Amino acid sequence: MKTGRLHRATVELARRLDEARIPYAIAGAMALSGHGYVRMTTGVNILLTREGLALFKRTNLGRGYVEQFEGSRGLRDTENDVPIDVLIAGEFPGDGLPKPVAFPDPATVSVEGERFRILPLPSLIELKLASGMTAAHRLKDLADVLEVIRAVQLPEDFADNLNSYVREKYIDLWRAAQGSDTDRE
Repeated sequence: MKTGRLHRATVELARRLDEARIPYAIAGAMALSGHGYVRMTTGVNILLTREGLALFKRTNLGRGYVEQFEGSRGLRDTENDVPIDVLIAGEFPGDGLPKPVAFPDPATVSVEGERFRILPLPSLIELKLASGMTAAHRLKDLADVLEVIRAVQLPEDFADNLNSYVREKYIDLWRAAQGSDTDRE
């Protein structure tokens, strides 16, 4: 229904960013939902530049937002009690180490979703694949890719839209997504 506290928090965050003309892109489960795969989540992931985060903090801390801890880039929407994890353009997903896939500049990649700007599906999938490939604690990112392949019925050649660093993993997950639970019985 898109009326719960998570959606309210995301819409309000986007409104404030738009008002301040701070480029952003909603990422994570909220962006997946905008592309046709809905799953439960408890927080908002948002892509900003370092400058955008600094400006947002200057104008919004104490006005409905607090840092998760002092000096943190993570925030909390105090009205809706929703954590906001900030992804920084130019940093690397997963283990944080340099790799061919980095968080892009939201000013150049975000697309208009139903209620706010989101990462386009190829970028979102690239980031989730790179994250899951390089950080054992981020396997949910790989599961998200498998499930979005199923939900949206992405073709195998969708891999052509992806960075070569993650292309083979996409194809592996695409093949896995073609099976069904009844195949294992």
